[in-house]
Amino acid sequence: MLRAGAALAGLGLAGLPPSTASATGRTPADAVARESADTPEAGSYLVGRGIADATGEVAEVGLMGYGRTDQQAEGLHTRLRARAFVIADRTPDGGAGERVALVVVDSPMIFSSVHQAVLRGLAERYGGLYTARNTMITATHTHAGPGGYSHHLLYNLTTLGFHAKTFDAVVRGILEAVGRAHADLAPADLVLTRGELRDASVNRSRAAFDRNPADVRAYFPDAIDPLTTLLRIERQGRLVGAVNWFATHCTSMSGDNRLVSADNKGYAAYHWEREVAGADYLAGTAPDVITAFAQTNAGDMSPNLDLAPPTTPEDFERTRELGLRQYRAAAGQLGRPGARLAGGVDSRLVYVDLSDVTVEPEFTGDGRTHRTAKPAVGAAMAAGSTEDGPAFPGFAEGENPLWDAVSHSVVYTVSPELRDAHAPKAIAVPIGEMNRVYPWVQEIVPVQLVRIGRLHLIGIPGEVTIAAGLRLRRTVAGIVGTGLEDVLVAGYANAYFHYVTTPEEYDAQHYEGGSTLFGRWQLPALQQVSARLARALRDGQPLPTGPEPPDLSAAPLSFQPPIVLDAPQLGRSFGDVLTQPRESYRAGERVVAVFAGAHPGNDLHRGGTYLRVERAEGGTWRTVADDGDWSTTFRWQRDGIAASKVTVTWDVPATATPGSYRIRYDGDAKPPVGAPRSFSGTTRAFTVLG
Repeated sequence: MLRAGAALAGLGLAGLPPSTASATGRTPADAVARESADTPEAGSYLVGRGIADATGEVAEVGLMGYGRTDQQAEGLHTRLRARAFVIADRTPDGGAGERVALVVVDSPMIFSSVHQAVLRGLAERYGGLYTARNTMITATHTHAGPGGYSHHLLYNLTTLGFHAKTFDAVVRGILEAVGRAHADLAPADLVLTRGELRDASVNRSRAAFDRNPADVRAYFPDAIDPLTTLLRIERQGRLVGAVNWFATHCTSMSGDNRLVSADNKGYAAYHWEREVAGADYLAGTAPDVITAFAQTNAGDMSPNLDLAPPTTPEDFERTRELGLRQYRAAAGQLGRPGARLAGGVDSRLVYVDLSDVTVEPEFTGDGRTHRTAKPAVGAAMAAGSTEDGPAFPGFAEGENPLWDAVSHSVVYTVSPELRDAHAPKAIAVPIGEMNRVYPWVQEIVPVQLVRIGRLHLIGIPGEVTIAAGLRLRRTVAGIVGTGLEDVLVAGYANAYFHYVTTPEEYDAQHYEGGSTLFGRWQLPALQQVSARLARALRDGQPLPTGPEPPDLSAAPLSFQPPIVLDAPQLGRSFGDVLTQPRESYRAGERVVAVFAGAHPGNDLHRGGTYLRVERAEGGTWRTVADDGDWSTTFRWQRDGIAASKVTVTWDVPATATPGSYRIRYDGDAKPPVGAPRSFSGTTRAFTVLG
């Protein structure tokens, strides 16, 4: 009752009425009974929380996700953050036993490059405490984050190769978040609740989904996965953290957007932490509440409910609204008693060469043995998802007559192995063969299973459709003997291999099927691996990890020209205000200031800010907003050869205190010789009226 009262009080502060919606109707009746029956002693686990800035370059780097070479970053809307949670068994003497680290990053993908570097860093700091087996790193899959941090060439094509600064920011952000969570370990209770959210996703490949058997279509009658799951962390009845899982793509920000953004899931976390709980990310201390909004099986789930790609700047409000819906669905569960978790923490991980898996009849569905094959890009993948953001002209989802003819008359004739694994895919790029010359995509991938009490997370390094996710969940739930809704797919985990569809969906060759790189039997292969992990976890048996993917960090290709020189406009100095704000503004109006700036790539200001909105208080200036806030934007523009214009905007919130304000810009200029030099510029004061 105390927990529920505290939670509802917090919701009142957020202007959110307590939710009266029941948990999903698909929860088995005995599971509902178990929720009230689990009554372990308080502080059953040791839990630590950590958050850190993982924002990479914000100018002259390709944004990752839509595959567009023209989508080059021109600034920053919201910072990208890594949120980590270390969860450990509490031993009888109060110490930490077996543990897992869950990390959710506002990032397009987690590539093997990042996974390997983070594990090396954790080993250097903590020895064998955090390993590939017990560390799960997932991405929210924002399509507005900087790319160029993979060691596989396909993902660096739109970024002119590898970007060391962005790679370093992502890796360091994750390491800092895990380090802070490690230092924050303290007794805590874990409470698991569920709900439904039906207006934040739509199936963007309905025709492919409808090919699934009746049992799948009956389980998802609206062709969406409405399940929203919340794992809340409580210390002495007080909420200090939460992880939410819900399936929807982070494609609310459009392919025409040029500002780095954490998209809808990032906004949901920001709203809860900062706008509701009052966090100050620049304070140097941990927020009172750290919340992560993680992905599940979001492969065919679009946030664009009209099934049309968003436009900019309308996408800003779409992003905010989709984030608010996910927040409300999560925070609305705080008033429910839920299942107070008990039982151990455990994990298993294996590396699998997905290009060479023999899949047993138990998992293929047709009573026959099949094999996966070398990865191949389908013509439908080149088409892109037309509902979220089309890719290359000349390709389509579904039938591609030219590529169909080439595949069936040439490629499949030459290679029956490819035909048996990939047909009816129209192969546009035999990327597995290209891997022999240079590493384009990953073939040896990690598959993971994590258990926290009754909650099981299947770590899949890609984008899983809801039907494929259901089959994975059923596979694991049947072996470990738990309720289906106690098993979730943790997508975008530890590496990236594109999509996973059911064989039936694969045959439709929509974007998701064309992006299922290892062929029609990829999902059954993953079910087979997941079953192996589940049996080992259930029986308490170790598993050999298998052959690890190669370390490709020695010589990644990079063609991005370096920053050579910054120079101010003629007759100006760095930091000069080129356009001053007006004298006064009211709530809802936009303040605009333009500065003589420098390239923001000279210093990423990770953990800091490029801008501050300051209010006069008692003879000093107090920061009320920075470049991580939703109300601000930071735009960079080249002005001639070496000069830069920086435009800062601030949308005056309805809650802004009337008074005197100013905007400050902090930059770093690259001289002809030597390291960048910091500078700052400040506007004249302006008034916010009441």
